[in-house]
Amino acid sequence: MKRFAVLTSGGDAPGMNAAIRAVVRCGLANGWEMYGVRNGYAGLIAGNFVTMGPRDVGGIMQKGGTVLGSTRSTEFTTIDGQRKAIRALNSNGIDGLFVIGGNGSQTGSFMLSKLNFPVVGIASTIDNDLYGSDITIGVDTALNIALEAVDRLKVTASSHQRAFLLEVMGRNCGYLALMTALAGGAEAVIIPEVEISPEEIAESLNRSYEKGKQHAIVIVAEGAAYNAERLSAYFKIHHDRLGFDLRIAILGHIQRGGVPSAYDRILASRLGAGAVDAMAEGKTGVLTGWFGSKVGWTALETVVNTVKEIDKSLIELAKTLD
Repeated sequence: MKRFAVLTSGGDAPGMNAAIRAVVRCGLANGWEMYGVRNGYAGLIAGNFVTMGPRDVGGIMQKGGTVLGSTRSTEFTTIDGQRKAIRALNSNGIDGLFVIGGNGSQTGSFMLSKLNFPVVGIASTIDNDLYGSDITIGVDTALNIALEAVDRLKVTASSHQRAFLLEVMGRNCGYLALMTALAGGAEAVIIPEVEISPEEIAESLNRSYEKGKQHAIVIVAEGAAYNAERLSAYFKIHHDRLGFDLRIAILGHIQRGGVPSAYDRILASRLGAGAVDAMAEGKTGVLTGWFGSKVGWTALETVVNTVKEIDKSLIELAKTLD
């Protein structure tokens, strides 16, 4: 009987547990023995495997985070660490590995596949910055959490006629910020992919007040050159000229911890099942992602060497609709 293992790595994302559940139950349906790896690549090196049956993944789909845990491993970034991981897999009789995670995690997948071990990745990151999937596990939940924050801030902003600066996660990708701005009707958005100065933001806010708006919301990606703190500091220094302050709200890891939305549970289930299909067909060294309305696969080598671009036309749409 073949044995396969699944691990989660990198930042946790709502929906990871649904993906674990799908991989385990679909693998069991194929007649495989299924194992989980605790604490990501660090646990893989340590040989921290646990058997997983159908009941071991029961009741986890609605939980945020990852029941398997996720730990950063600097050792795994070295060739010695990767070889230790391969030895641990071989010594436990594991025939293939499923890796649920984002950019760093799938770089690890690629390293293992280069050492000729069968690996299939599953696209999971709230940042949506992973090439090889239109949308990744966790994005929908994180976006809805950010949108709820915008709606709540608008109430306070309108009551006090203030401008608020909401910083969302996304590392160096502005997807979450842009979509939050578009869905939340923000007056301005700042993302790493498009350079914008504080003066341009000030002009946008002034135009909003000239239109008679009682509030102003600016959405900022954490990886932008002018993040929330830098932009707020600029407005304080130039307060006499610009005429107003910006109040800061930073969501941070609140976006990671939400109960996964229905969309993320379904997406994770379909990607997990698709990953098992790929492994069963001998299609390894690939990332399982979502394209349009179906599951697809992209070579890990392409994934780790390609930057996912954002649709910049949506910035103009957000400006038009503010």
